[in-house]
Amino acid sequence: MQVEICVESVESAIAAERGGAQRVELCSDLLEGGVTPSAGLIALVRQKIGIGLFTMIRPRGGDFCYTDLEFEVMQQDIRQARDLGADGVILGVLDGCARVDVARTRQLVELAGPLPVTFHRAIDMTPDPRAALDDVVETGAARVLTSGGAPRVTEGLSTVACMVKKAGERIAVMVGGGITPETIVHLAEATGASEFHASLRTARPSPVEFHRSEVQMGEIRDREYVRYVVEEESVRALTSALQRFVEEREAARPAEPFAAK
Repeated sequence: MQVEICVESVESAIAAERGGAQRVELCSDLLEGGVTPSAGLIALVRQKIGIGLFTMIRPRGGDFCYTDLEFEVMQQDIRQARDLGADGVILGVLDGCARVDVARTRQLVELAGPLPVTFHRAIDMTPDPRAALDDVVETGAARVLTSGGAPRVTEGLSTVACMVKKAGERIAVMVGGGITPETIVHLAEATGASEFHASLRTARPSPVEFHRSEVQMGEIRDREYVRYVVEEESVRALTSALQRFVEEREAARPAEPFAAK
């Protein structure tokens, strides 16, 4: 069983490792669903953690149908992530009909090699995630992250379970979308998956004491005075719950019959 934690800071990446995660997905601007992190952020996270580091390759928020220039940016970002020591990348490209753009995604997968590629939740924006799974397999991606096309994975369990079964040994299906320490065991039982992706973000007030409330730097009111972090305790609660589930399942398995020589 593997746990991947989505982070957007060095501090959160360190907390994820200390909490027992096997991998982090490094992004910036999670309020937009995550975009490509800066070179400085990738480099420092790589310096500070020893677990797996996958970086998001997404040039902007919004849809996943990219212009030619945006596609060039993605290629440059893949090269940079590899040079900075990333262990893999996360990306996804759709066409104008919201279907997996197999040709373009395959091009990025080949460019990323030998690093493995995770096709992210762009698959949840397709007309039929179960059907789209075959297209993702065709791209050569190593895994796909999905909530089963639902806002939260707890609402897409039957679809995810179907995708896990359909994937077989062709591609790993990683479950994500609102996973918590309270739900992860049920998700593992219901889907049969062995990889899980969680954000576990906690809001913290800004340490800045003076607030100019009438001025906004972005479109979300008062965003300047709150920070989102991943706390070690939250990650440990998640990984511990999953580990207990694995141990209990192993203990419940009947012993293999003794084979006489």
